[in-house]
Amino acid sequence: MLTESSRAADFPSLKGIHYLNTAAESIPPLCVNEALAEYMHHKSLGMRGRDFHFPRVEDCREITARHLGLSTDEVSFCSCSSEAYNLLANALQLTPKDEVIVTDLDFPAGATPWLTAPESSRPVTRLWKNRDGALDLTDLAALLNDRTALVQVSLVSFYNGHRIPFAPLRDMIRKLAPQAVISVDVTQALGRVALDCQDADIMISSTHKWTLGIHGGGVIGIPKKSAARLTTTAGGWYHIANAFDADRFESARIKPGALSFSVGMPSFAPLYALDASLRYLERVGVAAIADHADPLVQKAAEGLTRLGIGLMSVPDQSALPTGIIAFQHPETARLHAALEAAGVHIMHHAGRIRIAVHGYTTAEDIEKLLATLRGAL
Repeated sequence: MLTESSRAADFPSLKGIHYLNTAAESIPPLCVNEALAEYMHHKSLGMRGRDFHFPRVEDCREITARHLGLSTDEVSFCSCSSEAYNLLANALQLTPKDEVIVTDLDFPAGATPWLTAPESSRPVTRLWKNRDGALDLTDLAALLNDRTALVQVSLVSFYNGHRIPFAPLRDMIRKLAPQAVISVDVTQALGRVALDCQDADIMISSTHKWTLGIHGGGVIGIPKKSAARLTTTAGGWYHIANAFDADRFESARIKPGALSFSVGMPSFAPLYALDASLRYLERVGVAAIADHADPLVQKAAEGLTRLGIGLMSVPDQSALPTGIIAFQHPETARLHAALEAAGVHIMHHAGRIRIAVHGYTTAEDIEKLLATLRGAL
């Protein structure tokens, strides 16, 4: 992933293109393809395939826990981050007396469950707005009070790559709203940057971005200290401790915390893929990926600045590096067309161009990006 030879061997589909769109879709390494082929082999065994499926789920739980910095019984899986957030809403059972804080740099999955609740039980949603692409803790302090039940943030914003300083955020919330649940979306961080938010009450991630997995998976991490409070009451069977016991039609005993978020049959294929991709990332090393990719982020940021393009969030490599930079421009549609024609793959949406730099990104990719933009401008 970090050298020309390993990149060619593990990611042959990258040949001839300059891929800078991992924040939307990753390119999985070949070991993920092999894991999916193994899943299909096991699935073709019918019921006997479950002898392989369920142990693989536990293997995936173990490697995911290591990446999150949690224990295995603090980690579970569902189908996507949207499902995880709806199960979180179910666990919290908020009322109109409660307040939820979300940010305007968050992905909709983490913000909408509180807005779509029935009016009779809908909490008050308060918006923490960014200033020039960054979230200022002073603005958060003004929103926190003894009615704050949840603070939902992204460790790294999908929108512009802003990385929130977690420790001071945590300390402020614990002081000014001690009853509030701290929920952190790590989708744009897991597999790319070292996580520092293990003190959050819940971490949520999708599986098809920086983790190099595929669609159909969601990761949930809930430390033991928050398990009782964050146990969903949703119906199902896989999260029920007595699902097949004699008293199963009299009561349902739900497994606590993260385990309660796996309500039905696991999505085995995405978990085979995630197990393989996270072990691949562990072998490469997230720290090594950061050492390789962070200077490329800085190179891109400096090059864009020289072109007169203002960034939506200025990356600070020494303090809070991320894999994402973004900018807006009056002619983003034309710039996007020029980049695509040159084989440079980026995200273009609503007048914004987003660039994502992972361990398979090369200096040549960044040079091609900047040269193409220079020519188009």
